[in-house]
Amino acid sequence: MTGPRLFCFGLGYSALALADRLLPQGWRVAGTTRAQEKAQALAARGIETFLFDRGRPLADPSRALAGTTHVLSAVPPDRDGDPVLDRHGGDLAGPGLAWAGYLSTTGVYGDHDGGWVDEATPRVPTGARGRARLAAEDGWLELWRRHGVPVHLFRLPGIYGPGRSAIDALRAGTARRIDKPGQVFSRIHVEDIARVLEASMARPNPGADYNVCDDEAGPGHEVVAHAARLLGVEPPPLVPFEAADLSPMAASFYADSKRVRNDRIKRELGVRLAYPTYRDGLAAQLSAERGAHGKREKP
Repeated sequence: MTGPRLFCFGLGYSALALADRLLPQGWRVAGTTRAQEKAQALAARGIETFLFDRGRPLADPSRALAGTTHVLSAVPPDRDGDPVLDRHGGDLAGPGLAWAGYLSTTGVYGDHDGGWVDEATPRVPTGARGRARLAAEDGWLELWRRHGVPVHLFRLPGIYGPGRSAIDALRAGTARRIDKPGQVFSRIHVEDIARVLEASMARPNPGADYNVCDDEAGPGHEVVAHAARLLGVEPPPLVPFEAADLSPMAASFYADSKRVRNDRIKRELGVRLAYPTYRDGLAAQLSAERGAHGKREKP
């Protein structure tokens, strides 16, 4: 078969948003999952799947990657490093790729006490997970420097969208409003991640790194309060950070506070965000849900 083929290591929330944009354009999409049940569901969407994790590398990399023109890795590092690089970095080093993307995190910048960061900001992560991401970024860039693999880095903050928003958390009863004075987060709608990746594919610039975030950083508790107003419900009470009894994983997200600039995706890739703020994204989600309900209720 001819035409572009995207292979995604890690067919998760972000990668599938990209797949949904590319499939109607005639792209072939394939990738990995860790569960056979998910593989069956993805096959019904026209996505070819292969089982993969660190302990179970691709059984036949040549077959899985045959015809691939674009590669995206959304697999996070584990305690031993980057599983994709460790198991299949050599398989990506041959000719034929037009573009490769690695989904990293803005956590590589560390804490800036609410100040602004951009792609020129030194990467000084504060925790073990951030340091693992930094090492993974360097490993992917080494594929570009040593083997000419056209690698691009995309640093993501908090990701939200249908099924993973403050609206969904309120409905599920899991939303919390944690108050840590001065704490701000950047975020990005999943559809805008896909927009940025598609724009980069159209304008490849190997070795480039991009912050993929919206235009407005802010405290997480304000997002939850706004979602509650949209739903017409009372927001959860504001809980001081010190009294929140967060898990070590959840508490680690509050170790860093920064505002992330997104100028490069606009200037170099020509991206126009569909959801420049969380208010736009949450309003669009509710509008789409209400429209879908209306269609189902028509005779």
